[in-house]
Amino acid sequence: MGVRIIDGYMLEEMLKNGLYNLTLHEKEINDLNVFPVADGDTGTNMVHTLETGVKNIKTTANTAELLKALSEGMLLGARGNSGVILSQFFKGFYLELSRKPVIGIGELRNGLIIGYRTAYRTVLRPVEGTMLTVARLGIEDIRKQISRRTPCDVLLSMYIAEMKKVLTQTPEMLDVLKEANVVDSGAAGFILIFEGMLKSLYGEKIGNADIDLTPPRPELTDTSAVFNEYSKFEDGYCLEFILQLMCTGGFDTNFRMDSFNKSLESYGNSIVAVLDGKLVKVHIHTLTPSKVIRLCEDYGVFIDFKLDNMQIQHNIRKVPKKNLSIIAVSNGEGFEELFKNLGCDVVLDGGTTMNTSSQEFLEAFKKSNAERIVVFPNNPNVILAAKQAADMYEDAKITVIPTKNLAEGYFAIAMDISDSENIEYRIGEMELGAHSTIALQETTASRDYTYNELSCKKGDEISLIDGELVCAKQNAVESIIEGLSHIPDITEKDTCALFRGKDTTEEEEEELTEKIEEAFPNLDVNPVYGGQEVYHWIAGIS
Repeated sequence: MGVRIIDGYMLEEMLKNGLYNLTLHEKEINDLNVFPVADGDTGTNMVHTLETGVKNIKTTANTAELLKALSEGMLLGARGNSGVILSQFFKGFYLELSRKPVIGIGELRNGLIIGYRTAYRTVLRPVEGTMLTVARLGIEDIRKQISRRTPCDVLLSMYIAEMKKVLTQTPEMLDVLKEANVVDSGAAGFILIFEGMLKSLYGEKIGNADIDLTPPRPELTDTSAVFNEYSKFEDGYCLEFILQLMCTGGFDTNFRMDSFNKSLESYGNSIVAVLDGKLVKVHIHTLTPSKVIRLCEDYGVFIDFKLDNMQIQHNIRKVPKKNLSIIAVSNGEGFEELFKNLGCDVVLDGGTTMNTSSQEFLEAFKKSNAERIVVFPNNPNVILAAKQAADMYEDAKITVIPTKNLAEGYFAIAMDISDSENIEYRIGEMELGAHSTIALQETTASRDYTYNELSCKKGDEISLIDGELVCAKQNAVESIIEGLSHIPDITEKDTCALFRGKDTTEEEEEELTEKIEEAFPNLDVNPVYGGQEVYHWIAGIS
């Protein structure tokens, strides 16, 4: 007969199975990364994004409620371009099914269509031969074969088969895939998710003991700036609860609403108390919530309970917002200190293979407490997550300057005129600093790579300009010197900030500085410790 209807319980198990299937192949997906730099692995980013969404799920039979929680979690947890695109797909899937308590064949088909369309709108310049293409053609090429009688499991089977066929064609759509003789990693990961989901419908539970899907405990909020051990406590607490009156268990059954209200009045103000059958709904502002609790415990059991410190909220409102706040993504203790010294209010750790998530940006936005916020992602694989967070945040106007590396971010922030009251002028100067910087990044190749008639072997010392390989040598100095020669008008440039990575020495820095100044006499080389982990050296030319 096949599966005609998918409810929330079934969908939850399908999503967990999809996540487990992806995690089993995480390294395999990471290894499909054709680029010779181990930075922002696709499989790891997709796993984290989906895992955050699944952890946000609360078990329910209602698919709309489940998908809402999934989508919200994925949007917050999205890491890397692949994670953001994946989160947007499931956002579209949820939006199409937001009023559907169960999923039938029509809902499933439409959800897959709106899912890929939503994901496409996220990317400014969609590239064919990627996850987007596979998701789109996977459903569009089989739409006419789907009827009202098609079971959901059959549709998913057809969808996966079509996506696999398109996946084999991705090298013909992207030259970089063709030269490396691999398929697109994000698309392969996307298919693995749906394969796991289909296996769940067939009763094949994959499971993964290494993943704990227990929802994370909320982290303690740092309130020290507005409330600490020396603060005045005058505004009290806002207490809201629902009390179930009990008829058994030794509770006082002689509850009277009028006398209950009089007792509440002696403990606080702004009281709203309503009796609804055997439920008492209460709102009160009080300095002594324990007395209210003791009063209620004589009559029943709390069904729902909420307690907020109003003094903190009052103090937050009294703290004036800054005109402009700057947030930068960094990697390395040197760069973190540099950005802070340049005036960054929040510096986020960009990591090596674990890119900054949308949720981390949202938390930084709140911490900034500003009318305007400027964000420097400093990594091409972080830009989409920053923009997604900016779209989600409503308490400030946010400008994401799409810096692709740490050097661009450094020169951009250094251009800020912090004492100017003209915010647009400040932002314009920072954008100019980013756009006028050319960055060379040097590292050791993590895999063999060939593209545009340039190639390198694993272990070669390679240099990249604007993310593209320009040369491969046996040692870093030769690689950097030749790499710099590929910069247009390099002989006319006069400024070079040379950022030393974590695994380099001061002696190597001194040697490299001398070699660069010998090769390019007009360049004033300023060596700085960056402490970055992926690239041994970063040269910012301006």
